[in-house]
Amino acid sequence: MLKYNLMPWPKEISENNAKVLINSNITVSVIGADQGRVHNAAVNFIRRLTDRTGIFINEGFPIKTGKGTIEISFETISKLSINDDESYTLNVNNETIQLHAKTDVGALRGLETLLQLTTNNESNYYFPGVTITDAPRFVWRGLMIDVARHFEPVDVLKRNLRAMASVKMNVFHWHLIDDQGFRVESKVYPKLHELTSDGLFYTQEQIKDVVAYASNLGIRVVPEFDVPGHATAILTAYPELGSKDNYTYTTERFSGVFDPTLNPIKDSTYTFLENLFTEMTPLFPDDYFHIGGDENAGKHWGENKDIQAFKKANKLKTNHDLQTYFNIKLEKILNKLGKKLMGWDEIMTPNMPKTALVHSWRGENEGLSKGGTLISAAKAGYKTVLSNGFYIDRMQPVAYHYGIEPIGDVKLTDTERANILGGEATMWSELVTPLTIDSRIWPRTAAIAERLWSKQEVNDVENMKRRLKDVSYKLEELGLTHIKNRDVIFRMMTNNQNISALIDLSKICEPLKIYQRNQDGTEYKTYSPFTLFADACTADAEDADSFNNSVSNYLKNQNNQDYGVIMEMLEKWSKNHDLFQKIDMNPKLKPLEPLSNNLSKTSELLLAAFKNKSITPNNLKILKTTSDALKLPYQDVELAIVESLEKLFNYLEQNYLTP
Repeated sequence: MLKYNLMPWPKEISENNAKVLINSNITVSVIGADQGRVHNAAVNFIRRLTDRTGIFINEGFPIKTGKGTIEISFETISKLSINDDESYTLNVNNETIQLHAKTDVGALRGLETLLQLTTNNESNYYFPGVTITDAPRFVWRGLMIDVARHFEPVDVLKRNLRAMASVKMNVFHWHLIDDQGFRVESKVYPKLHELTSDGLFYTQEQIKDVVAYASNLGIRVVPEFDVPGHATAILTAYPELGSKDNYTYTTERFSGVFDPTLNPIKDSTYTFLENLFTEMTPLFPDDYFHIGGDENAGKHWGENKDIQAFKKANKLKTNHDLQTYFNIKLEKILNKLGKKLMGWDEIMTPNMPKTALVHSWRGENEGLSKGGTLISAAKAGYKTVLSNGFYIDRMQPVAYHYGIEPIGDVKLTDTERANILGGEATMWSELVTPLTIDSRIWPRTAAIAERLWSKQEVNDVENMKRRLKDVSYKLEELGLTHIKNRDVIFRMMTNNQNISALIDLSKICEPLKIYQRNQDGTEYKTYSPFTLFADACTADAEDADSFNNSVSNYLKNQNNQDYGVIMEMLEKWSKNHDLFQKIDMNPKLKPLEPLSNNLSKTSELLLAAFKNKSITPNNLKILKTTSDALKLPYQDVELAIVESLEKLFNYLEQNYLTP
């Protein structure tokens, strides 16, 4: 079974000896009440199949009479809710392929699996004989994209929606406002987008277009309007709603957490929010409306005498109690508008109605227990979604995210288990632009998608990585730029010179992790350059992974295969600085010179020592100096092979040191 590059891995799969050839005569037929979504998906399937195989298929659309080679059937139209049935069965036999689902969205999920099954030998493309019964483990499998810190145009969103659908994700969480911008056209309060977006916002027609596009892919859209904190943009437009008098609000250009906060004791605040939500909720058909509610320390509340008097009069002991008061009023407003409130886990307090959906984001990094807030929310009776561990903007490796198990070994009742809806990967955009966002989301999010779809027992990291390589390059078929834009950045950095030296460096360098690149949010502004070496590097440096594995295996087994990989890579890196020096230097490249130089020196010394099976004390001293230098961060990246180089260094000292 491991030969199939399926992701997410199906619930059940068995093989037979059948094979369905993909040739010019292959056809698709659809049986179902309303074929809108499935018809469009079937047309798209045929286009992608012809592109992938190069075959001139005679019939480019689903046939209207008779049965096709691929027979798609479904029973009902999905309403796109947490109650959706996305299950399907897929049977590939010698003459036909049957895909059956209870809903049209289930049929869409099955078509993605069938496309992933496309196989070839020297002579033919074909679908191998399999029977698949599949259904997701969790009903909420989402991706949040923050468009407030850096605006992402509609085409960026659409290509990421296509990618989401290809790995069976079903919720697009659209973080639309924050301190750095209000990104939606408001006809009721036009100053919101006119004064705080720098002209970068979505018209209401564009919002409708994206929501319809997502719906056609079987993806729900949940908007987020973050209040009462993260409100600098709102208060720049309407300062009278703020909690601090005579305060000048200006759209924030830095990252971080800021003090401006909506005033929770003014009736005008709730009138404003009710009017705004009344305008915005019709744009988003989903049941849920995310109000944020996170990271509000209440500094301006504490400095306002009227707010403190209100707290005392209403027996609200803390600012957290005051925010609960605020959240409950919002819950009633949204309920009147036919929506259910969703918010980050700070909203979870004893008085919050159980209809609220708790978005769990805090864990060990925020001083909480390893389990974070997900399990406590489920046990308290809230429906809940996990993002703790899925913060892909922290630039942690795919293996880390793949290892995040939402439930683990915790014992839950059936009701408590049902409260855990699933999870979301979160793409905060402080350090990403349209040029780089795809490389920060993909391919790691495909592994998160598998964690949320597949059985808990599907957790072999190396097998996942093997399949992910195939998924990654096939995502390019959907328009993603996560691979090709590395070279775009390097051509910009070098003024279009030979970039091979930078490519080889980038394959062993990774951006600094967990916000080290922008400590406290004070180095990079929203208009800073994001076309630097760190922006071209990714969280999983491809050569580093294979080198690290080979070093580990060789030191255990002394095998020739891993030795050969190590020697080959050291040889390449030993010569890389010569290539680097042939590039005409400029201020963007010059700071990388020490990294390039020390890597080549270290590699050259290691290579010679292993080939000669000896190293002098003087060379050992030089090696220690250069390898120590490689432990330092360079231009917001770290060398991902440092530990392996250290292991080789220690091995030489113990085994090959000569007098």
